[in-house]
Amino acid sequence: MAHYTASSLKAELNSRGWRMTPQREKILHVFQNLPKGDHLSAEELHDLLDQREEPISLSTIYRSVKLMARMGILRELELAEGHKHYELNQPYPHHHHHVVCIQCNNTIEFRDDTILKHSLKQCKKEGFQLIDCQLTVMTICPEAIRMGWPSALPTDWCCTRIISEQAAKQKR
Repeated sequence: MAHYTASSLKAELNSRGWRMTPQREKILHVFQNLPKGDHLSAEELHDLLDQREEPISLSTIYRSVKLMARMGILRELELAEGHKHYELNQPYPHHHHHVVCIQCNNTIEFRDDTILKHSLKQCKKEGFQLIDCQLTVMTICPEAIRMGWPSALPTDWCCTRIISEQAAKQKR
């Protein structure tokens, strides 16, 4: 897991017979400057770039994030919302895992070095190169349980923590 700059991404792409496009460079830049703990879906990335007046087609974004995930630059995350999210694949010691509420999609990051150590040991034993190591723990948050999950919750319910976080993001 290397930390990628635009020049190292270009070199890696060239070594595989691909080009560094302005779109790929913009996408890398967005992920490099994403606040800690934020993850973006392809659609959210598309909207963000549109807001910045740096439009990239959604199909180009999908192809680029998939390519960057296969290369190990981005982590592809299944977080419970029915679509994938992406974040920069940070090398150790910034490696982390996720606890996700399947009701409200609240996501908490946590570190556990033993998971990574076991994964590295198994890869070494089998002769593999580790690209990513992630554990996603699917849960129900305490607020959803208090509200009577699953039968007593309205279908559009969202926990107050998520509502507060969304309001804070809108103020940024």
